[in-house]
Amino acid sequence: MELLQHLLTLLMLLLLQAVLGFDNLLYISLESKRAPANKQAYVRKMGIAVAVLARIVLLFLLTSVIGMFVNPFLDLTWSGIIEGSFNLESIIVLLGGIFIIYTAIKEIFHMIGSNELASAEDNQSGKSTGMVIFTIVLVNLVFSFDSILSAMALAQQPVLDDTGNPTGETEYVMWIMATAIIISGVLMILLADKVSEFLEKNRLYEILGLFILLIVGVMLISEGAHKAHLKLFGNPVMPMTKTTFYFIIAILVAIDIVQGRFQKKLFAKRSKAG
Repeated sequence: MELLQHLLTLLMLLLLQAVLGFDNLLYISLESKRAPANKQAYVRKMGIAVAVLARIVLLFLLTSVIGMFVNPFLDLTWSGIIEGSFNLESIIVLLGGIFIIYTAIKEIFHMIGSNELASAEDNQSGKSTGMVIFTIVLVNLVFSFDSILSAMALAQQPVLDDTGNPTGETEYVMWIMATAIIISGVLMILLADKVSEFLEKNRLYEILGLFILLIVGVMLISEGAHKAHLKLFGNPVMPMTKTTFYFIIAILVAIDIVQGRFQKKLFAKRSKAG
């Protein structure tokens, strides 16, 4: 019975990793294009593999010193203007959101400013392989905080005394969480090349991907601000829900598809008229 419960928990964690891993995989696919062309597949695989190891280390760290991440240590008390109580988790999530927004905006302006597609690709391939891997691992850890804390909430069980009665304390089932991280990492390695190949064959979707990353950054900032109980001019900052996030993504995809088909009709009409 206990094994069945553990397997069900593992399945729930895998589903959680799959849902939360979409934006992570998109970022990895876009960021890997900054590496030299012949190293991009290697960068994706190595970045995810190192990130998986780093997430397992982070998992053990969080279970050991969870108080350091959830207990506030920085208070803002500018009454009526800005108020908040920051912990390490909220600061990391906020900085991660700011970094992703910066990256997305920079790439959007880079694509707009490039005169030719070929020159844009050449400019993107100037970043060192090691730096791209480091960036992928760093952003992966930012994405991992919520999923790991959610996993810790799911993968725990009561501590029993010698007579089989609960003591009132709980313990984490580490092998379940570690297994979920490893399996999700393997799936990401298998899917990363396919996502990158799709974006390469459908260059227009790169713009869509960058705007999705922009929304991911906004979502992370709202989550970090909410975790810090941040108030601006007396109004609490509310986190963007996953439902809202995926609804916006669906709208963006629908607009992109409709616009693409409409452009094809216009091109076909102009070709016939010419």
